[in-house]
Amino acid sequence: MAAYTESIEKLIERLMKFPGIGRRSAERIVGYILSAGREEIHGLADILSKVKEIVHSCRICNNLCEGQECRVCSASRRRKDIICVVEKHSDVNAIEKAGAFDGVYHVLMGSISPLEGKGPSDLKIDGLIKRIREDHIQEVIIATDADTEGETTALYLAKIIKPLGVKLTRIGVGIPMGSNLEFADSTTLSKSIESRRAV
Repeated sequence: MAAYTESIEKLIERLMKFPGIGRRSAERIVGYILSAGREEIHGLADILSKVKEIVHSCRICNNLCEGQECRVCSASRRRKDIICVVEKHSDVNAIEKAGAFDGVYHVLMGSISPLEGKGPSDLKIDGLIKRIREDHIQEVIIATDADTEGETTALYLAKIIKPLGVKLTRIGVGIPMGSNLEFADSTTLSKSIESRRAV
């Protein structure tokens, strides 16, 4: 016999679809929801709905934003002639936490993964090439993950960017093979940016 009501069980199953949330964590979240005040839960539901409605991709770099441009692209203090290319939004956040980069970003929205049927045309590469050609870019730092897909993507980017005549570097030491940027600590990411190498 089931320990939970049907609605609770459905909520647990929905929560388990979140990354990193297993059954036990989902049960704890449900426990919190049931014990919290009605106003708090309505506030949570409202902000979830609002985030889904107003957050979208920056028109320049594909990072998350609520207006036309993200905070990085619209910041006057950032160097606009250096682009750090990353796979996903969370990578931007990870590098920003490290505090070692003062340029701008380009989010590819994924990586090349033949096993998943994702090729170069599935990524936001055209916008990157356009920026390099039109925005007087001096350097492109490739900061894709150090796994097979990330390395494949880095090699492809190097092949199409080198003929454009900009300095091309790859983040250096510190990020172990097979790992994701979003899980690296700030010091490691800072050192990786500092020790980038020519591609």
